[in-house]
Amino acid sequence: MRTMRSWFRDTTGGLPTTFWYLWSGTLINRLGSFVLVFLAIYLTQERGFSASQAGLVIGLWGVGGAFGTTAGGTLADRWGRRPTLLTAHVGAAAMMLALGLARDLWAVALGALLLGMFAEAARPAFGAMMIDVVPAKDRLRAFSLNYWAINLGFACAAVLAGLAAQADYLLLFVVDAGTMLITALIIFVRVPETRQAGTPTASAAKVSRGALRTILTDRVYLGFVALNLFAALVFLQHISMLPIAMGDSGLSPATYGSVIALNGILIVVGQLFVPRLIRGRSRSHVLALASVVMGLGFGLTAFAGTAWFYGLTVLIWTVGEMLNSPSNSTLIAELSPADLRGRYQGVFSLSWQIAGASAPILGGLVREHAGNDALWYGCAALGVLTAVAHLVSGPARERRAADLRRSGEALTPVTADRRPQPAEAVA
Repeated sequence: MRTMRSWFRDTTGGLPTTFWYLWSGTLINRLGSFVLVFLAIYLTQERGFSASQAGLVIGLWGVGGAFGTTAGGTLADRWGRRPTLLTAHVGAAAMMLALGLARDLWAVALGALLLGMFAEAARPAFGAMMIDVVPAKDRLRAFSLNYWAINLGFACAAVLAGLAAQADYLLLFVVDAGTMLITALIIFVRVPETRQAGTPTASAAKVSRGALRTILTDRVYLGFVALNLFAALVFLQHISMLPIAMGDSGLSPATYGSVIALNGILIVVGQLFVPRLIRGRSRSHVLALASVVMGLGFGLTAFAGTAWFYGLTVLIWTVGEMLNSPSNSTLIAELSPADLRGRYQGVFSLSWQIAGASAPILGGLVREHAGNDALWYGCAALGVLTAVAHLVSGPARERRAADLRRSGEALTPVTADRRPQPAEAVA
């Protein structure tokens, strides 16, 4: 019992109060994240769209997200973290309801586009706020705890959504919108602005010359973002093509909900132990291993035909996901100059949005023209190639992170209970 208390204290102790409000908002929001989990099934079975049309709609969600993350990162640095988050959550709640009420393909597509834009605009601001309030030595713990909350909510949402979908699909959209509004309320009432007023740093001159040019010339960071894009192309097949493949195997939406919930359950059980497991290890090696394991898990989907086998593949690629996420998050924090945190977060999030737009379209095309097995074998091959690239590019990333640590640009946390600065809020 004493060992368990010590572990719990080491895992959760000493983190700022603002972090825990953000963590709570994440958990509540994810408890209602029904729609994206079941969107492919909703579009094909409830709305009667083809697999290609469903892939197009999900892809437009990603296109909207690409615009949203780009705008959200800029607003996070210029307008503020808090107002960006509030605007994004309220706008996403409104678009969620609109998507649930849409019937024609053009209306559904437009709703998905706008929903992706608002929902993903919150991501860079949230990431920047986390880096603002959590000291560098605690970021691995903080990001792991936040990821744990995401997947605790996801595990519950996947099971509940499978049951709710059998009663009324519109209920999924209503509950999801409600949790977004609750998260916005928590931010409005309890979370202060965290962006510091501009202070002269080495990166300030770069900002004045153009933040976009600064990022576009950062080849080390862009290489890291590109590798995340390849990993995301594999990972996001669980949203678009996996439910369709399970439907072809004669499995129900409720079965898909139960199987995909294993992803969240395993992360909830094991993610809190991951920081200790990978602490002190080469992040490049951890990321390479994560890519191989994810590729293996999705590759084995080619042989699945029953619920238990699909569940086994989910458990395998989830292990890769658990290794990938905290290493990614700490690297973003260390590779981001302090004055450009929001925009660097936005560029990284952009890789997810590009993958979100292209993964369902590419997956659908490969599946239609080359077959189901070719899709999953391709995922395995892409995982191996990404792992090799991580091993090759890792030393350059660590040198860059060390340079930023020495200059102090990436490691300037703010006081957790700091009150908002006028005209400086981020979402």
